[in-house]
Formats: sequence, structure tokens, C-alpha cells
Amino acid sequence: MLNEKHLQVVIVGAGPAGLSAAIAARESGAERLLVLEREEQPGGILQQCIHNGFGLHRFSQELTGPEYAWRDIETCREMGIDIQTGTTVLSVSRDRKVTAISRKRGLEVFQADAVILAMGCRERPRGALATPGTRCAGIYSAGTAQKYINLMGYMPGRRVVILGSGDIGLIMARRMTLQGAKVLACVEIMPYSSGLNRNIVQCLNDYNIPLLLEHTVTDIRGRERLEGVTVAKVDQNRQPVPGTERNFDCDTLLLSVGLIPENELARDCGVPLCGATGGAFVDERLQTEVPGIFACGNVLHVHDLVDYVSEESRLAGQAAAEWAMGRAPKTEKVMQVQDGFGVRGTVPQRIALRADGETENVHLMFRTSNVFRDCALVLTADGAEVLRQKKRILTPGEMVKLTLSPQLMEKIGTARTLTVAVDVQG
Repeated sequence: MLNEKHLQVVIVGAGPAGLSAAIAARESGAERLLVLEREEQPGGILQQCIHNGFGLHRFSQELTGPEYAWRDIETCREMGIDIQTGTTVLSVSRDRKVTAISRKRGLEVFQADAVILAMGCRERPRGALATPGTRCAGIYSAGTAQKYINLMGYMPGRRVVILGSGDIGLIMARRMTLQGAKVLACVEIMPYSSGLNRNIVQCLNDYNIPLLLEHTVTDIRGRERLEGVTVAKVDQNRQPVPGTERNFDCDTLLLSVGLIPENELARDCGVPLCGATGGAFVDERLQTEVPGIFACGNVLHVHDLVDYVSEESRLAGQAAAEWAMGRAPKTEKVMQVQDGFGVRGTVPQRIALRADGETENVHLMFRTSNVFRDCALVLTADGAEVLRQKKRILTPGEMVKLTLSPQLMEKIGTARTLTVAVDVQG
């Protein structure tokens, strides 16, 4: 039998979510705290994001990914937080038993009072696209190409087409151009980009890279190495329109077609997952439906800004520490939060009303299902409107954050259902 080590809080993942959660948990009083990370160094995906633009909300200055990560890594070091790298978590049980393995320590079992899931997300692979064509070399996910260039010093190719307009793909369009490649086009099947508007401007427009909306790749040519792709316009059903085909001679195709939360551990331990976000169902303190297990960051829902990841994860760290120490507020009723017209993936999906009647800020985050201009966000409680905010523009590429103040929560009272929706009439 393996000796089990008892800990107050175990955090799975040492990316920006896990690091922020660890700092907040320590600040909230958790002394027996451990962060487990499968890579050889903490920081997560930020270590390969050498461009700037991080930290504007949190630090009021532009940082590169490694600079942003270093601040939290250094804070963890100063606070004496144990980050165990090179360690793969094999399972998390419903009773918060964490089993992990590493070359240095072998198989280990940790019994935690609270567990925070902060594993991040992964890129959607080519196999999920059903794109016809050969299985030749030269096809990469945008993140893989980023790792090759920024960390390993390898250049994936010289003539590039990018499928999908996610933020990593947009950033890689600029990066490949700066490295001397020719980016022929960024191809997006939807009528709008799924990336931040600032990345469209700074990474495509500034380098005269065309963005082909309502287009997709319909064929891939090449045997040993990619030789070219065929791009066609799509109709309202996202089906290729005959006669609109265009051929691009290229040696590289980068895929930026969405991110998937890494929720295998959550699924295995019985944490219910939300179809709209790919992450767990959580309450306003980011606790899943399995008591004592929390989730935050991109494993909960894919964010557009790391600043929001850090802010959200601090809440998870504080809540997990309070749970582990028996200080979590007692609740008596649960209010369900649901998506209305034009809204998808609202987090949290439920709000637990405290037994003592006290209220605090509740932050709802979601994306819109389309581009809406001169509209309004409307919050209703059991069908009655309680909040209306006018918006000049809402886009799927940018997350929306709606803060429910204590005063608004008192107005909502004991409603059973909250609904967030877009009113196109404004």
C-alpha cells in the first residue's frame, strides 16, 4: 500500500489558473498546499507566448507571456508554495484522492480536503474537421507551430495558409510573417472572426494578410509534403458553394479551429460537464457539483484574456481554502442561471444563496452567439427584467462579463431562475 499524504488543497496544473489559485489559497490560510504540473516548468502555455499584450487589466502594463507567468511563479516561490513539476495526475476521485506519477517520485497518492482543477485546454485537431485530402506533412495546429518557432527554433514552412481565426492563429500569422514566411490567407468558416478585434488589426491588417470570412478549406494536396489547399466560399449551412474554389500553393497549413477544455480527469471522477462550455457546471464560488472539487481557467471555459483567468482563479483558490478549513458559507437555496437569446456558455450555471442572507458580487461570464450591434444585455429573474445594459457591439470573439452587485442580488431575491439574453432592439 502506498502512503497517502494528507493535504488541505491540491491544484492540478501550474499554468496561470493554477498559479493564481495557489496564491489565493495560501493567502486565505491554506498551509498544506501542493500544485502538480506535468511539464518540467510552471507557467503553462504562457511560456511559448513571447508576444506582448498580457497583463493590461491586471498589471496596467503590457507583458509577454513568460513575463506574466514569471510574476506568479516568483510570488509562489516567495510564499513557499510547493510546485511539483514533471508530475502527471492519473486520476482524481470523488472523495478527492489524487493519484499522480513522476520519474523522480514514482507513484504518489494525495488525500485532499479540496481539489482545484486547472488543467487548461488543448487545440482541436484535424481529425475533428473531416477535411478531405491526404495525410501529408506540413499540417500543424497553430499552438504546435508556435512552440516550434518560439521554444525550439524550428521554422514549420515558408508559404502558409491558416484555417480558423482563433487568437493563436491570428498571432501566428504575424509571427510567421516576421520570420520571413508568406502568409497567403486566414480562412474562417463563420461570418465573423473568433479572435479578438485587436489581433485582427495588429496581426492581419497591419501585415496585409487577407481574412476570408465564410470560407473553408475543401481539399488538401500533397503526398509526402503539403503542396497546396483548395479554399471555397460556404453558404448559410456552411456547405461549400460550387464554382467559388480557389487554389493556394503552400507548404504549411496551420489549424486554429477552437480549443477544448482538458476535462478527462473531471469526467472520470463524475463531475458533470456543460455542453456549451466543455467545462464543469459550477456555482458562483466555482465549486463543481462534486463537493470539494473546484474548477477554474480554461478547463472551465475558454477565455480570451489571461487577466480574466487569473481573476477567476483567485476566487477558486479562496473558495477551496475556505472549504478545506471548514469556513465555507452555508447555503440553503440554489438559483439556476441559463442562456437566453444570443448568449452561450454562461458561467457560473448556478448561484447558491447563503443561509445568513449576506450577498456579494457575482460575476457572470459568457460569449454571444453572433455579432450584435446597438443592442442590450438583459437579465431577467423568473421572467421579470432586473437589469438592462446597452451595448454598442458584442462579438463572439470577446467574452462578456456581467457583475451582479449585492444591491442587485437583493433585488433578485429568491428567484429560481436567472436568464441572460441579448435584446437586438437595444
